[in-house]
This record gives sequence, C-alpha cells and structure tokens, in this order.
Amino acid sequence: MSPCQNCHAGCCRSFAVSITGADIIRIERELKLNFWDFVCRWEDREGLITRGQAPQFYFDDEPEVPFAICLMHSQSQFFPQSTKCRFLMEGAPDRDFPLGEARCGIYGSRPSACRIFPTRLSSSGQIAEIYDIPSHGRHEQLPIYELCPRPWIPADLDPVQTVEDLVVARFEQLFFQQLARVWNKSPQSWASFPDFIRFVYEKRLIRKTADELEAEIPATIPFFRAA
Repeated sequence: MSPCQNCHAGCCRSFAVSITGADIIRIERELKLNFWDFVCRWEDREGLITRGQAPQFYFDDEPEVPFAICLMHSQSQFFPQSTKCRFLMEGAPDRDFPLGEARCGIYGSRPSACRIFPTRLSSSGQIAEIYDIPSHGRHEQLPIYELCPRPWIPADLDPVQTVEDLVVARFEQLFFQQLARVWNKSPQSWASFPDFIRFVYEKRLIRKTADELEAEIPATIPFFRAA
C-alpha cells in the first residue's frame, strides 16, 4: 500500500509548493482557472522556499524583496490552526482517521514539484533516487504536519514515469530560472506577471522556414517586457 493511502496529506499542509510557468499554464488551461485563483508570491528572504532550486523573482512594488512563486494556501476547514494547499480536498476526522483523509483535487494537473516528490535525479541524470522524509514538515510539531507514515521504497513508484517526471521537472525549472534572470533585470509589477508568463510560453512553439532549418539558426524566445 502506498504511503499516501488514507493519508491526511501532511506534505500538502506543510510546504509552500514552488511552481513553474509551465505548471501555471497547464493548470489555467486544464482547469479553466485564472492565474489569480491559485498563484501567490511568498517572501523568501532566507531562501527557505526556493532552496537554491526554484528561482526568486523581484517586483517593482518591493524591489528589495525576493519572492517565490507558489500555489496558494488556505485555512484548513477541520484544523483551523493550520493551513493547506488551496487544492487539497479534506475529509472530516473520525475514529479511524483522527486527522482525516485528504486527497489532491487536481491530481492529473498537479505541479511538477508534487509529481516528483519524494525523488530527485542522480548525478548521472539517469536514475531516480528516493530521499528521506523528515517526521514533520514544519517546526511546529503539530500532528497535522506529520509527514509520511513510513519510508518510501522503489516499489511505491513507477520507474518509467518517475524518471520522465524528473527530467521534465528539471527542464522546466531551468527554463523558469532563465525567465527569472530576464525578468529581474528590470522588475515590473506583480499585476503584469501573468501576462509575461503567458506571452513567453506561447512563444515556445514555432514553425521554422526551410531556409532557417537549413541554416540551423537556433530558435530563441523574444522575451516580453511589460509596459
């Protein structure tokens, strides 16, 4: 049985989930949601959210503050002293499950960070490694922030899908880091950020002319600068 079976989803309550532009576009398109329905920026001065992996963005309203782009959190219905991912669907606590059962409400469209948990690519880039999970996801030792009930093992995961998800996640994270470098050269408003994201990702699919193909001219994205 998977560690996620009958789980109260401590991971979805504990962590700020960093998302990429690709995650944003996919959720908007597949769930017919607006950027402002699920995306937030979280102050990340200490880098505790991005952890040197996800990029930090700056905005002209607070030019000295680095932000992580994340899924929104909302207050838990059954544990009001805690928060949860905006998409987590909670079940009421009962005698068998005192912390309740919970599940992802957008599982098929979930962000890459969720898809690859709890794995990472090996240094060779060819093998998925399962990393150890701490007992709690936050410093507050509340039961609701308890994480996986047992260590993950290879049999819990699909070896093909897991590596594919990791490779895609790495590519999208590197691309998002490139976007951050461009954006941060001249930070614009938070209100203009969704248009920047949509413009850039719409330009990731092009059709080259025969001359361009023959000349092997590398295709690059004409990065958008908000007005």
